[in-house]
Amino acid sequence: MSTATQVNVDAFRSETREWLEANCPQSMRSPVKDFKDYFWGGRNPTFHTEDQKLWFERMRDKGWTVPRWKKEYGGAGLSKAEYKVLKEEMAKIKARTPLFSFGIHMLGPALLGFGSEEQKLQYLPEIARGEMWWCQGYSEPGAGSDLAGLQTSAEDQGDHYVVNGQKVWTSYADYADKIFCLVRTDRNATKHTGISFLLIDMKSEGVSTRPIKLISGSSPFCETFFDNVKVPKENLIGTENEGWNIAKYLLTHERSMIGTVTKMDKTLDEYAVESIGIEDSVLADPVNRIKTAQWLIDEAAFNLTLERAMDEAKAGTPPGTNSSFFKYYGTEMNKRRYELMMSTGGFDNLIWGEEYSDGKTPRDFCRTKANSIEGGTSEIQLNIISKHILGLPKK
Repeated sequence: MSTATQVNVDAFRSETREWLEANCPQSMRSPVKDFKDYFWGGRNPTFHTEDQKLWFERMRDKGWTVPRWKKEYGGAGLSKAEYKVLKEEMAKIKARTPLFSFGIHMLGPALLGFGSEEQKLQYLPEIARGEMWWCQGYSEPGAGSDLAGLQTSAEDQGDHYVVNGQKVWTSYADYADKIFCLVRTDRNATKHTGISFLLIDMKSEGVSTRPIKLISGSSPFCETFFDNVKVPKENLIGTENEGWNIAKYLLTHERSMIGTVTKMDKTLDEYAVESIGIEDSVLADPVNRIKTAQWLIDEAAFNLTLERAMDEAKAGTPPGTNSSFFKYYGTEMNKRRYELMMSTGGFDNLIWGEEYSDGKTPRDFCRTKANSIEGGTSEIQLNIISKHILGLPKK
């Protein structure tokens, strides 16, 4: 990095630090605890506090909901170095993400890679401004890990498609305004061909959803049904029958997102100290002390690896099959963390009553089991890693 560039980055850091200090409300400087702590956007947005609304609006106006996107797409056009500074300065004050959106983390990259310029200008700014809540329509009852076996059809009717079928595990579909969906546009094509990538308005006639109740007690997942749904041809992203390439590209971003270790209101060591206590300046339980220390070391190494991969991606290197590594390792780490929390919490974590925060820890522990299923099972990720990263033989 040249001296002039370093000076510019240093100046940006100073300006960013001052702006964040002046504009980030104190209540937005703590980790999220549940669904309500996120702002998801949408046609009829719901803010749970005035500070949440204020923080979102200020970051939106700066283009910092999607800092690296071009300004014409609703972003700020930050350089890689500037974006890294922004993340670091937000982390220092524990500033929350102002907008959590599948549009940002999944659909956005797909549009940037495969959408027409007209589609980018139509959809990206509204994603950046939080004007649409998007959900994902990939998995089906008969096509989960074998995603290419999907059967939801889109029949060509001239200026529109007619979509029929069912999707499952569509997270927050009962809240979403639109869905990005894989559909089969050629039933005679081979398995991975004949699939297209379509955008569908959830308010369209013939679209319905039904929540799926989970063992954790909450229900982010839904079944989504399409019954003769008319979808305009201009909602097709990329080329008809070549949607599998978009699907694979989007999955790399989804898997990296799922694999990122979830932030909590307490670190694992803080939770352990609170649950077990300190003895002679160290955690009282030697077994849990060792396991907690190992997890924290693994977390630090994983975060550094993720940061390096993000830098490579911003430099033009696609995430590719490495996303399977991130997804597998990150989700397994999350499961390990909650297993440790259950262990250190002891008897209290076996109770789901109100006096025990309504059983938040055991409920979250149950929820982590879905991490190794959603976005492609851990077994599928290990197969991908063995074949495409390690180069091991198929048999």
